[in-house]
Amino acid sequence: MTKFHSDNAAPVHPNVWEAMRKADEADNPYDGDALSSELDGRFSDLFGRECAAMWVATGTAANCLALATMCQPHGAVVCHEESHIEVDEGGAPGFYLHGAKLMLAAGDGAKLTPDGIASLIDPIRDDVHQVQPHAIAITQASEYGLTYTPEELAALSNFAKARGLGLHMDGARFANAAAGAGGSAKEAAHGVDSLAFGFIKNGAMSAEAVVLFDPEQAAMVKYRRKRAGHLQCKGRYLAAQILAMLDGELWLANARHANAAAQDIAGACGNRLMHAVEANELFVRLSPVERDTLRAQGFEFYDWGADAARFVTAWNTRAEDARALAKAISSL
Repeated sequence: MTKFHSDNAAPVHPNVWEAMRKADEADNPYDGDALSSELDGRFSDLFGRECAAMWVATGTAANCLALATMCQPHGAVVCHEESHIEVDEGGAPGFYLHGAKLMLAAGDGAKLTPDGIASLIDPIRDDVHQVQPHAIAITQASEYGLTYTPEELAALSNFAKARGLGLHMDGARFANAAAGAGGSAKEAAHGVDSLAFGFIKNGAMSAEAVVLFDPEQAAMVKYRRKRAGHLQCKGRYLAAQILAMLDGELWLANARHANAAAQDIAGACGNRLMHAVEANELFVRLSPVERDTLRAQGFEFYDWGADAARFVTAWNTRAEDARALAKAISSL
């Protein structure tokens, strides 16, 4: 079977395995090791502004720990109605944020806009009977594989600041978004207060980064990370994975490879595409019979509603497999 159902199914990159092997010697426990101490500086260089970064084992934890710095238990986080924190994190935001609410906004392609957020929160502003927003969470790339431009991010950042709201970015596929937008991490995270920088989908094994652009918040997150069970005893192995992905811009090269494979497939989809392909996900209109036909040819993917499918490419997707899928779709 040729797997296009999720980039989570991709193997660990050889450079990551080698970095963990090199880390396999005695060092200080938890995050007191030499590798973990490099993260703040490496991410500050990457984004061109001071930040604090720490590892966790999952994207869910990264999102929720960051949001917990912005939102009090009596408040709310505005997010898209199809966002990962609403649909796919099993109530973790409410758990980590001690009961804070998610306020669901609409937007094309699972992207938020200032106007869309305003239409949701303005009618309840300063109403003591209504939960008030404390933060906004966006996803880069979005749940439909669309990217926020620097201009769109600037508009959201300005809106958040004017309303006194924090702005968090779920970056499970941040690398793919940055690659699709020209390769600049700085531009792909323009104006946000925190970022869950995803590495697992892009070649790591068990390491994501919580990046805080207000370093003073880092002390709070460290205590929250311990309380949440994410302060691992041998954290150097997580740090080693992240540093290996940053070395030589492996994170960007892997994402570019995945994005290129997605573009190869997109060229065969024509008007079947539900959304533009700006990262490594394709949402393709296919009937049940057509999906059965593709599966009979050995392609694995997820159904997306009654008449569509989702295909996801990865850092290890072979060009010949992408071309084979493209040919199969064009032959339907």
